[in-house]
Amino acid sequence: MKQIATFAFAIAAVASLGACSKNAQDQSAEAANAIGADLGATTRNAVDDVQAATDQALDRAGSAMDNAGDKLKAGSEKADKSLDQHLDKAGDAIRNGADRARDATGNALKDAGNTIDKH
Repeated sequence: MKQIATFAFAIAAVASLGACSKNAQDQSAEAANAIGADLGATTRNAVDDVQAATDQALDRAGSAMDNAGDKLKAGSEKADKSLDQHLDKAGDAIRNGADRARDATGNALKDAGNTIDKH
């Protein structure tokens, strides 16, 4: 900002030097050119700095998204494994219950058959 103000002041000074000597006008023009070059370099540096900061921010955001995706995948795999285990346990419980019911039914039928044979 300071360089912009200095540049504007230099332009105003050059404009008011219409009555000055050729040497003074040349020196003023050189000074204005130097200020303009400095302003251009400063602007390019600022643009480069903003671009670098933007690139860093985008890289960090990309990394954060990659990490979140990895965590989501790992959590999904863990939930899938846990669900499989619970379904296996439920299947085992149903199978065991069906086996016990079959055995109880078989025993009841045997008892009924034995009772009929006795009478």
